This record gives sequence, C-alpha cells and structure tokens, in this order.
Amino acid sequence: MLAGLHRFLGIALGLCLTMVNVQAGSFSLVGTGDGVVVLRALAESYAAANPGHRVEVPASIGSGGGIAGVGSDREIIARVARDLKPNEIASGLFYEPLFDISSVFFVHPGVPVDNLTSEQIQGIFTGKITNWRQVGGPDMRIRVVRREDADSTVLVFRESLPVFRDLKFTERSKLALTTQEAILSVTENPGAIGFGPLSDIRETGLKALAVDGVPPSDPAYPSAVKIAAVYKPQRLTDDVRRFLAFLRTPEAIRIVRSFGAHPRVR
Repeated sequence: MLAGLHRFLGIALGLCLTMVNVQAGSFSLVGTGDGVVVLRALAESYAAANPGHRVEVPASIGSGGGIAGVGSDREIIARVARDLKPNEIASGLFYEPLFDISSVFFVHPGVPVDNLTSEQIQGIFTGKITNWRQVGGPDMRIRVVRREDADSTVLVFRESLPVFRDLKFTERSKLALTTQEAILSVTENPGAIGFGPLSDIRETGLKALAVDGVPPSDPAYPSAVKIAAVYKPQRLTDDVRRFLAFLRTPEAIRIVRSFGAHPRVR
C-alpha cells in the first residue's frame, strides 16, 4: 500500500511539474486593440521557434487597461498605443517602442472612392457631407463609424491632421469601442467609413484611403500610431525578456514589415 502511495505521489508531482513548466513558458500581452494582428503573428512565429513557450495576445482591454494591469502588478507586460503619462512614468513603468502603423481611414468595399481631401474628411466626420456623391462617389449614404475621443487613432489624427484637431463627430454616427468593432461595423454596413491601424484591415477586404493624394504606403503619409510594450523592469521574467529579444530579430522585423508596419529596431 505504501509503495502504491509513493507511486501516486510521484505521478502527481510529475503532473504538477509539467503544468508549472507549461505556465512558466507562457504569458499574456494585454492592452490595446491596435496592432493585434501583427502581435499575434509575432507571437505565433516566436512559439514556433521556441517549443513550450507561448505568448497570448487576448482581445483588447485598451491601452489604459493594459497600463493599469501592469501598474497594479496583475500583469507583467502590456501593449499600448499611446505614450505614458508623467504619473505613470513616476510609478516605475518603462515604455519600449516596438513598431509604427499608419493610421488610416477605411471604407466598405462597395465604396468606389480611393482618396479624400482633408476638408472632405472633416465634412464627413462632422456630418456636413452625408452622401458619397458629394465627394465624387455614387449616390449612397455615408455611414460614419467613430471612436471614443481617447482612442489612440483619434489622438494621432488630432496631432497630425489640422482639420481633425478640434473636430466634433456627427451625432449621426456609430460608436465603436475597439478597432475590431470598427472594422466589423464598416464591413457589415454598405457606404460605411471608419478608421484604425492599416495592419488590422490587411485581410478584411476593406479599402484604406489616400489623404490629400498621399497613400498610406508613402513615407510622406502624415499619420501613424506607435505600438509599444509597457512593463516594470524589475518584474520581467526570463520568458518575457526572451520574447522582447525576439522582436528585434530579422525574422520579427520581416513579419512587422509584411503588415505594412515600420519596426523600431534598437
């Protein structure tokens, strides 16, 4: 009976060690919805190159949610699409830029418009322009999908596009709380227009528009969101350090560029 107990305890201990090893090689990268598709592709490549190690990139809780998670020690690392505030830096958070993604206006596939001027963008999002025929398109109602004022892409446009600086969104618009929700809303509604990171619409069928004749692929394109990692250096695990090091490898840089994003290699 004693031998059987020892055997049982040995098996139980082995299972526990296995579970610990799996957990030790895994962690979550929480935060913004911007750049999720890029980070998930990077996480997949990292896992393939490092058997037993996995990085989870869950659905968005926003940059603020990610920062709060790291600040309260609930999370080790977060993904963000905004700079840290002075009080967040003072609390011991470290900010590491990863890559930049063009912030774009995108439309439903059925909208045959490829370019909008700054003034037309302003007219559409304030509600002064309500039909695509007013900007050279067909006789079709424009359905505006907007984001919250604190959204990273809104902040980017307010900084980079003068007509967006003090813009007040039309009340006849639909609020999307995440990038993924905005994409889904524009996809499902003919005549719709929204905005978000270029990388996230890569395989959706949505069309990114040029602004004042400058396409998002052009280095002169004015608007981009910066994706960064936030963490407390003293709380980093070896697994997180290994992943951060992977993000600076040629393979990771290739993946980032394949999404039309621009890596920030240190």
